[in-house]
Amino acid sequence: MKKKILIALAVILVLAAAIAFPFVRYMWDPTDTEELFRQNVAAVGYGNTVEAALPQTELYNTIKFHFESPLEKGKTEKKAIILGYDGCRADILAEIDEANSGIAALKNEGAALDLYYCGGVNYPELNTQDTSTAPGWCSILTGYWADVHGITGNDITKTMDTKTLLTSLVEDKLADSSAFVTKWAGHFSRDNATYLDEKKYCEDNALNVSFAKCDNDEATHAYTMEEIKKADCADFIFTIYEPTDSTGHNRGFTFNNPKYKEAFKQEDAYALEAINAIKARPTYENEDWLIIITADHGGIGTGHGKESIQERMTFAAVL
Repeated sequence: MKKKILIALAVILVLAAAIAFPFVRYMWDPTDTEELFRQNVAAVGYGNTVEAALPQTELYNTIKFHFESPLEKGKTEKKAIILGYDGCRADILAEIDEANSGIAALKNEGAALDLYYCGGVNYPELNTQDTSTAPGWCSILTGYWADVHGITGNDITKTMDTKTLLTSLVEDKLADSSAFVTKWAGHFSRDNATYLDEKKYCEDNALNVSFAKCDNDEATHAYTMEEIKKADCADFIFTIYEPTDSTGHNRGFTFNNPKYKEAFKQEDAYALEAINAIKARPTYENEDWLIIITADHGGIGTGHGKESIQERMTFAAVL
């Protein structure tokens, strides 16, 4: 009897392991090396190298310059959008589906596609802020690293000593309105949210800045599409898609993970739909659009926040 019980338990364990294997096999991927990462990055065809990667804070300057520069002849209004891929590694772009890709669409129109870095300093120097969501997006939106904006990691509320472009563009009358679209409550929807004070500041000062908390990525995309299709859509739209981050945490941030590749292709397809909607606007020919697709950080294993090249290296397509 005892032998039969042990055999039954062994069978159960084997079956359980077989069922669980597809879900856990990429959570710790020993083949996810720096060498493989660099090989895949090289295959993407970036305009620069890891060593020459740009600071993600530079995207702030790109957007600010866009709104401050004179309108071209025939243009009547400045507009810009950031389509953010949360937790999207720079090497996964080697898996782009050319026919259904926002990044490919921008690149085909002459967009600059370059490597950027998060974490405060470029790899391999030790990062000065977490390679995580709040520090990454905050550095892009304020143009500063954490030594100025104070967001060294998640779950820290930013003071109003530094304002994001969402607020400053409207307050300085460079834009009539802006919109922040996301599903993650850590941005502005819980007690220790990053932009909790900034949201209140905008409300208290009656600034035309909207903060939309969506239930999921499908709702985030639907809200973004609805905003784009408005006759007088927000002049600056900041949308964050999270399939890569969610999948990375649940199944593994690695180029070898087919689920991570699927997640990337999903958000890249969302971006293409958004870009096509922008071009379909009846007023598009009279509008001067800046379109940016970028990421806040990468990932390794099932996490991020530390110093590896897989976590530190991001990207941006700018048109």
